[in-house]
Amino acid sequence: MARTVLTSPTQEVVIGFDQPFVMIGERINPTNRPKFAKELKEGNYWRVEKEAKTQVEAGAQVLDVNVGVPLTDEAKIMSEVITLLQDGVVDAPLVIDSSVKPALQSGLAAYKGRPLVNSVTGEEESLEFVLPLIRKHDCAVVAISNDDTGISEDPDVRFEVAKRIVERAADYGIKAEDVVVDPLVMPIGAVNSAGKDVFRLVRRLREELGVNTTCGASNVAFGLPNRHAVHNAFLPMLQAAGMTSAILNVYDEGLVPAIKAGDMLAGNDPDCANWISMNRPKSASGEGGDGGRRGGRRGGGRRGRRG
Repeated sequence: MARTVLTSPTQEVVIGFDQPFVMIGERINPTNRPKFAKELKEGNYWRVEKEAKTQVEAGAQVLDVNVGVPLTDEAKIMSEVITLLQDGVVDAPLVIDSSVKPALQSGLAAYKGRPLVNSVTGEEESLEFVLPLIRKHDCAVVAISNDDTGISEDPDVRFEVAKRIVERAADYGIKAEDVVVDPLVMPIGAVNSAGKDVFRLVRRLREELGVNTTCGASNVAFGLPNRHAVHNAFLPMLQAAGMTSAILNVYDEGLVPAIKAGDMLAGNDPDCANWISMNRPKSASGEGGDGGRRGGRRGGGRRGRRG
């Protein structure tokens, strides 16, 4: 059974078939956020700290770190941001998210623990650069199901690309449990079968390749009104299909409780302990339930120090 172990200096999170769904916070990302991009370019990281803390408080067990800003030294920014976050800002493990080779290298050099790298594709250049890095640093990697021919709308083609990446990773001594496949979620507004296609593909990846899966969950509702409602329906359906993690916006109203309910209904919340804790009324002292704000920090695998 696939168990993808991610660690920080103080915490371990396990992505696995028998584990609570792992929510990866997407908000440390300057895409379409000009103020954030300007701050990163200036070496001003206050918003990074804020987004990191509030996402963990809202339920994220892992944080995606994307600092890609054109015409900047992304390698330097990546190293500085990772060092900052691991120096007392949050305990959560991180995803090093970049397509820039020096940024990946500097991020891995700075990281303390076992991160998830986002990502490798089926393109030969990507395979030949990223997989040796994953082997060298003994970490996990997101495998995106596209190759030199682009992104296919055919889920069977995307499965074959994922299978090829897993096989190539094995050639480098990388176990299948350390390859987390992104089957690619198409916008439902553009591809009517996008939902059922990805559900079927996730089942195949789990049953035939035995790998964990993730996705950029927000893609499914791109261009649609009331996107939060779509996300809140989509994520539990992905859980039911067998997906084990997703990069998402934990600030979406109702999303964290929906995912925690999904854990419980899938049998990944023994004795309903996380659900009951999350919904326990607060005492006069403020202790007790947290209405879903902090409940996500208790799930997503084992926690504690490694050593």
